[in-house]
Amino acid sequence: MELSRSTLIRAGAAGLAATAIAAPAAHAREHPNVTLIRRYYEAYGSGDLESLRPFFAADIRWTIPGHHPLSGTKVGASEVLAFFGQLARSGFRAEILFLAADGEWVVDMHRGWSTTPAGLDITWTLAYRIRGGKIVEAVNFAADQHAADAFFWRQYPLAPIPGRFD
Repeated sequence: MELSRSTLIRAGAAGLAATAIAAPAAHAREHPNVTLIRRYYEAYGSGDLESLRPFFAADIRWTIPGHHPLSGTKVGASEVLAFFGQLARSGFRAEILFLAADGEWVVDMHRGWSTTPAGLDITWTLAYRIRGGKIVEAVNFAADQHAADAFFWRQYPLAPIPGRFD
């Protein structure tokens, strides 16, 4: 049985929602790009950064918003992996809250938090563009950019002058 939002609303939701929850997962058809991002998060959760490389196009562009030392657009798999290496220093973890796809785009909303030290725990939204089974672009959006900027400045301060310019 395929359920739409309008069907749930017209039916009073409660009875049909219980039926939908109990329905076997075999009937659900997940968009292949959503499946790809789920697999990407499993690899990310393993802590093995090199396991992420197969998900990235060679010329991937990954944009990190904000005004902090890790912000900006990373270009190429090596730069993206270097960024994730820095996140690993703060023990970043992620828990998927929502995934949806339309064409080549996947939207992901997740809880992202630091563990070493604890101090940043916010919702993030990413827009991924997928082509040929690879992530070619990701744009990150923080629910609380001010908190993210403050945390990243505390964790990744600039080197003192004059060493910063060497």
